[in-house]
Amino acid sequence: MRTQAMGQGTFIINMASTGCGKTLANARIMNALADPQLGLRCTFALGLRTLTRQTGDSYRRDLHLNVDELAIHVGGSASRVLFEFHQARAEASGSESIQALLEEDSHVLYEGDTSQHGLLDKAMADQSIRSLLSAPMLVCTIDHLMPATEAQRAGRQIAPMLRLMSSDLVLDELDDFDQADLPAVTRLVYWAGLLGTRVLLSSATLPPALVDGMFQAYRAGREHYRRNRGTPDTDPATACLWVDEFGIHQANCDDAASFNQQHSLFVEKRVAGLSKVIPCRRGEILPLTFTVQSKEQARNAFAMSIREAMQTAHQRHANPCPHTGKRVSFGLVRMANIEPLFDVALALFQLGAKEGQRIHLCVYHSRFPLLLRSAIEAQLDRTLDRRNTGAVFNQSEIRDALLRYPEQEHLFVVLGSPVTEVGRDHDYDWAVVEPSSMRSLIQIAGRVQRHRNQACDSANLLIFDTNLRHFENQLEPRTRENPAFIRPGFEQDGAAAGHRFRLASHRLGTLLSKEDVDAISARPRIQAKHSSALEPRQSLVDLEHARLIELMLPKERSAGQQYARRAPRENLDLDAACAWQFPQAALTWALPQQQPFRDSSIPEEELVLLPDEDQERLVLHRIHEPGRFSKERVYLECSELLETVDLEGSLGPGITPWGRHDVMGLLEELAQELELSLETCAERFTSVQVYASTFGWRYHPVLGFAKKGNDS
Repeated sequence: MRTQAMGQGTFIINMASTGCGKTLANARIMNALADPQLGLRCTFALGLRTLTRQTGDSYRRDLHLNVDELAIHVGGSASRVLFEFHQARAEASGSESIQALLEEDSHVLYEGDTSQHGLLDKAMADQSIRSLLSAPMLVCTIDHLMPATEAQRAGRQIAPMLRLMSSDLVLDELDDFDQADLPAVTRLVYWAGLLGTRVLLSSATLPPALVDGMFQAYRAGREHYRRNRGTPDTDPATACLWVDEFGIHQANCDDAASFNQQHSLFVEKRVAGLSKVIPCRRGEILPLTFTVQSKEQARNAFAMSIREAMQTAHQRHANPCPHTGKRVSFGLVRMANIEPLFDVALALFQLGAKEGQRIHLCVYHSRFPLLLRSAIEAQLDRTLDRRNTGAVFNQSEIRDALLRYPEQEHLFVVLGSPVTEVGRDHDYDWAVVEPSSMRSLIQIAGRVQRHRNQACDSANLLIFDTNLRHFENQLEPRTRENPAFIRPGFEQDGAAAGHRFRLASHRLGTLLSKEDVDAISARPRIQAKHSSALEPRQSLVDLEHARLIELMLPKERSAGQQYARRAPRENLDLDAACAWQFPQAALTWALPQQQPFRDSSIPEEELVLLPDEDQERLVLHRIHEPGRFSKERVYLECSELLETVDLEGSLGPGITPWGRHDVMGLLEELAQELELSLETCAERFTSVQVYASTFGWRYHPVLGFAKKGNDS
């Protein structure tokens, strides 16, 4: 296949299940296809800094790569410093990257010799660019390749384009990207074909429409590549390979129809293999019924429902501690949005636990100061590595907690946002879920028994039959017909109630089949009905497939189709296929402007906690970036906009914050380790990105930040 791949291009799908070694398999597959005389040259692009760092370290450790062979591009340098600070004590941490390529705080971890590359030495004066291009293997967040397809600023596309042109491309966990980001990712795959690159897509849950759309983009790019190389009449068939833990499937595909036929054959074999695996993750739908008159009442009632579900899951799946004999379980409660999560967490702390139980609650989302979030992630990485079944009870913080509190039943619970679904190698005993989509349910199921994979007789994934947004929509007449499964979710925001992408009901009892819930697997995600048989208004699974078909696959468009000038983006009928259907668009910045990557329509602000003059407490400041005639950031105190929540004064019985939340203490330790002043260290490591708010923000080190007043 290697010889064929060199002339015809290669499109590879790796759909092996979680824990089957996809990461290392991807490198070995691309190495097998590489020219033996030239060796492997490959770029591994991921969506999260967390996964980027984990993947890079995995390659460096397991493939025995030295500093001359592997570069890790992780975005901001602060995240690497915190990573190494916690790694020295335990395990690593990270967070999502939204940095553009080679911004000022961007960092390439590469210590190889670039002086041997004479051409690069002359063409690229920037050391980070030279190392980016020189490393045979590059592990990076996908953000750093995106400028290759976006000529918004002169010159910014050159370095990533050269990297894309000169190495193979592996896109890991492709289906984790938001729907709005998929057109930009499709542009990247199209350009990979255009530049003659081989492409591998890796994920256990790749939907058919997503794979089909990416193949068509790659094939269109390859056609231009052959034409530009003067060989337009050569065999157009693309060498395709499918891989999973059950085997491989290889075929040459010269169009979308032949590719889809081969992909369907592979998926059928995969589903048959999955059906023979003993279920380790079983779901159960919990009815959610309460009548409320305000958001506050809704969130308090939701907290009570969560506590009941936590206790049910704990009774089923707790394990005895070999040192104390107490029953212990580790659980995840997933909520869809951070603002209500803040209130629900506060309500849970106020409710407390039932007699004889102790709840250790850790709140985890993206709106913590960077230093504190990193500490939370490091703690969870240590505790939730369950490969050695009894090792968790030897963790000092777990043993101390069990000895400190007399209760016989201990629940260690992470209450988190969707950030808990991907990027963390955590193993929980059970999960309680506020639903958003089938994709989300499958991802969360992948965090339950992730390392142990023990047979399960009773449900360990308790799923509420609707979400909190559904109840809050009912509070006002103008919102009662609004979609509930949005941001995150696949319903179409702003569409009328009868629209084909609006669900007829928001109760999972009518939206999911018993088969989808009883034994949760990737099957509903990877195998779809024929497009004509989909019922997106009646099925949560069909809705996801229908939305992806609409987004990823080309539409029939008339050549003279006209649009009004300055028409809203949603009226332009753009999809991911526009990138390769209209290749001339690449001569403009039109598509990146209309279909941006990591676009956020909600205004955000960056805040930072800086020590006061006596260095006794931290004070909130707004950050103003340097302007045209200034080189330094400006910090403006805004403590009047911060409401510090009195959590300690309202704690209920039998509940305790899990983890260390002493920000000043953590800051002093880090400053001493890095030999920095307290203020300089705070400027680098206590910043937090929050939604802009007229009324200010609420904050507690255990709860993080949330908007205050009418903004919440």
